[in-house]
Amino acid sequence: MLTENFLLDTQTAVTLYHRYAKDLPIIDYHCHLPPQQIAQNHRFRNLTDIWLGGDHYKWRLMRTNGIDEKYITGDASDWEKFEKWAQTVPRTLRNPMYHWTHLELNRPFGISDRLLNPQTAKSIWDECNAKLATPEFFARGLMKQMNVVLVCTTDDPVDTLEYHQAIADDPSFDIQVLPTWRPDKGMAVESPATFNAWVDKLAERANVEVKDFTSYLDAIRVRHDFFHRMGCRLSDHGIETVYAEDYTDNEIAAIFNKIRGGKNLNGDEILKFKSAMLYHFAIMDHERDWTQQIHYGAMRNNNTRMFKILGPDTGFDSIGDCPVAKPLSRFLDRLDYTNQLPKTILYNLNPRDNELIATMLGNFQGPGVPGKIQFGSGWWFLDQLDGMTRQIEALSQLGMLSAFVGMLTDSRSFLSYTRHEYFRRLLCSILGRDMERGLVPNNMDMIGQMVADISYHNAARYFGFNLPE
Repeated sequence: MLTENFLLDTQTAVTLYHRYAKDLPIIDYHCHLPPQQIAQNHRFRNLTDIWLGGDHYKWRLMRTNGIDEKYITGDASDWEKFEKWAQTVPRTLRNPMYHWTHLELNRPFGISDRLLNPQTAKSIWDECNAKLATPEFFARGLMKQMNVVLVCTTDDPVDTLEYHQAIADDPSFDIQVLPTWRPDKGMAVESPATFNAWVDKLAERANVEVKDFTSYLDAIRVRHDFFHRMGCRLSDHGIETVYAEDYTDNEIAAIFNKIRGGKNLNGDEILKFKSAMLYHFAIMDHERDWTQQIHYGAMRNNNTRMFKILGPDTGFDSIGDCPVAKPLSRFLDRLDYTNQLPKTILYNLNPRDNELIATMLGNFQGPGVPGKIQFGSGWWFLDQLDGMTRQIEALSQLGMLSAFVGMLTDSRSFLSYTRHEYFRRLLCSILGRDMERGLVPNNMDMIGQMVADISYHNAARYFGFNLPE
């Protein structure tokens, strides 16, 4: 059973967490929540709807447990799907999903006296569904219960942001919901038809005739300016590796004309174009004092058969091993050389890169912004105890943990805010042990302020949000 001191393995850690971390607000600066559901204060029909729908973490474990796809993404009833998840949970011991499952039952549902298993499934189903029918458990109510003050969603440059505007115009809801610029489709030139359809939509949204690469950048800048007016202060890229090939402006202009003509690009042309766009996106971010986020290292859609059936983001991705040190250095150095490097957060998916990233940061820090270049928290397969611990250890030993902007959910679920709690408990556990072993000063106020900064205050300062620090 979960206790109030879960993960807090020393008395010092208990004090750190409960005094300095537990009650701080949540800034969730990277998530995938649907803004429409927030704007419309979505009511979830049951626990399967809010908990299993779209959650490829759970889907992967159910498949590993031999559950038929009918009960995962198929046409089984919501109860049948939840029942199969309840059968799977007891077998997930030592997987982070076991912890997350029970943390999410505890908060906000208040269930801490039972573990989820086939015997408790029906009582948990009924109790949670009854609460989901009340306003406190609609989309907005859940965010308020978890003390969320700001979230940044993930949005395509061609999105209208109409739901962000509706939220901003609603005086009854005081949680900030800001867009994040995710322009990856603007450099996804592997398919001419898909890319050209996106460019046509971009031209329409920006009201710019896209005739060549220059006007293409003009259209992107129009949308970048629009996102800024809507409160956007971060961009995000989900890429396999960092792109930093050498190219000339004439080459990129010719490559753009070629693909707009419907012709396939060769491998070198694709890499050059991606490199150019990643650079131009960064320049725009610097001009607006945004923070660019780079999530790299995923090897996506490995199972061709299931990709054809279910499409992307359905649980068939894994950790990749593309070389990154040299291209990352070239990318950051090119921007830094002209003093146009924006604030940057780097998230690696392969843990082999922890020390690589932690040491790369120190090459490009700058005055006026503590931790200008950040080592992002454990991401995706690494947002668990070992992955987060290793990230914290690498950052501590090779950088500056005290300047870290902390945790995020990176989730589509309104129940995932307990990941912030999980992170804060782990952080307090690590620092509490250090204090008791004499590795850091046994000064509760000093270390407690560090905990509070990493949990909330650093992010409030770093991103420039309109929030109390």
